[in-house]
Amino acid sequence: MSPEMDAAAAPKNRPSQSPAPSSATLKRLKNHIGVLSTTALKYLDQQLPWYRSLAPNERAALGLIAQKGISTFVSWYEDPSSTPSWVVTDVFGAAPTELTRSISLQKALGLLRTIVEVVESQVPDIAPEAEQAALREAVLRYSREVAFAAADVYARAAETRGAWDSRLEAHVVDAVLHGEAHDSLASRIAAIGWKSQKNIRILVGTTPSSNAATFVSALRRMAIRYSRDSLVGVLGDRSVLMLSDTKFDEADLSRLTRFFGPGPVVYSPLAPTVKEMHQAAAAAVAGFSAAKAWPQAPNPIGADDLWPERACNGDELARTALIEQVYRPLQQASNGLAETLSSYLALGHSLEGTARELFVHANTVRYRLKRVSEVTGWDPLVPRDAFVLQTALLFGRLHESNL
Repeated sequence: MSPEMDAAAAPKNRPSQSPAPSSATLKRLKNHIGVLSTTALKYLDQQLPWYRSLAPNERAALGLIAQKGISTFVSWYEDPSSTPSWVVTDVFGAAPTELTRSISLQKALGLLRTIVEVVESQVPDIAPEAEQAALREAVLRYSREVAFAAADVYARAAETRGAWDSRLEAHVVDAVLHGEAHDSLASRIAAIGWKSQKNIRILVGTTPSSNAATFVSALRRMAIRYSRDSLVGVLGDRSVLMLSDTKFDEADLSRLTRFFGPGPVVYSPLAPTVKEMHQAAAAAVAGFSAAKAWPQAPNPIGADDLWPERACNGDELARTALIEQVYRPLQQASNGLAETLSSYLALGHSLEGTARELFVHANTVRYRLKRVSEVTGWDPLVPRDAFVLQTALLFGRLHESNL
């Protein structure tokens, strides 16, 4: 292109510049700051029902933001070529951080929209007709900057709050696993916003190799559908999920297993209150450590279903449970249930062989084995249950021999 054509095209490609405001318009605008602020607060009270329902200190904070925004606009309009990067500090600097908790971003933008409408309605009284379009354009440009600034403030507050909540969750999980005193634990749980502190279920599984933040948010979204409150803690290669006031049976826990990494997911017995959380968590963690000893175990698997593996892995809670809930009820029962069960297991689960060993009829053996199931809750005719019963006999005899 020729130099003449370049010169002709240049003005068309250059961004249009708004004319500088006249000194008379700036003077009237400065004189109207008080009127604009008063009118804006009146409009907020009339147009926004949620504003009227706020506490006095919150209304005062919002009013201060509105007044500061108007006065800052006047300063910026005096030099429209500058970029209002200082909007965040000047407009929102006086607002308390807690305001982002009680006022949503949508409400903040609604407040901004109302203030813009107020300023635009006063334009005819401030500027002559030749400057009104430029003033309205400046109002819109400034409101855009304030809107972005508000979004930034809320995003930073949410990020800070999320990071703080994650640290609190990690502390609560650590406190539960280490058996912190009940009063202190209850205070920590209340601090993270748990509304219900009963019927607590704890799940332990592997942490997926994918992004941990995505895993935690996805798990929490699913968990909240089936419990009143949820808490997630990532402890290296394993993750802990705590649910309070669960709304589903144990079978439905399988809906949560897909969020964990490969491997077993072990759930604890139900803890009635916060006081029993540590014991439930200890059972789930011990079950997770011992679950690999049962490769065919269903997933998820209850910690109580892993008593034999946990006991062999050194878990005293499991050993005590086998002795107190299986071995002793058999010893205290009549009709020689323990002797019949021991013979039945030793003779390869043979009813006829057990009958010959004990000099009784085979139907008697069947009846006694049925009684074993009623007394202990474990059926000796089921291979897995028979293994649990045999382990209980083993640890029960060892316990008695060491007394």
